[in-house]
Amino acid sequence: MELNDIHDNPGSSKSRMRVGRGIGSGKGKTCGRGVKGQKARTGVAIKGFEGGQMPLHRRLPKRGFWNPFATNYNEVNIGRIQDAVSAGKLDPEGVVTNEALIASGVISKPRDGVKILGVGKLEAKLTFEVAAASKSAIAAIEVAGGSIKLTAAPVEAPTAADAG
Repeated sequence: MELNDIHDNPGSSKSRMRVGRGIGSGKGKTCGRGVKGQKARTGVAIKGFEGGQMPLHRRLPKRGFWNPFATNYNEVNIGRIQDAVSAGKLDPEGVVTNEALIASGVISKPRDGVKILGVGKLEAKLTFEVAAASKSAIAAIEVAGGSIKLTAAPVEAPTAADAG
């Protein structure tokens, strides 16, 4: 095969329709745009216009809201951390923090901190200093002989006394 032999398969791409080139082309004069009016001109975008009827995006109800105070954690399973320790990317003697996980390539962005989840098996004795952790992750870390310090304040469920 030579470089000058490379070509598309026949019929894989259509050539551009040249409009406004005489009545014999089938796209002469008005070029397939009909006659006059707003839609015959350039720069027209009437997306979502339904002829004066209330558009669909305004007929449907709004739903949900954006909470500006929500925390966005990096969620990491203990199995993923064990893989990083086994591969030599994460130092088992050091403290496992947000910065340590970024440096080892386990997570890519700092976000609002790290939440450790309990999927997988942890064999290394590690010291964690993270924003949050699930109960199963805390149990697995303590079973492996490690310790965990949570930096974020725990969120408590509202009680009946808080409602009134």
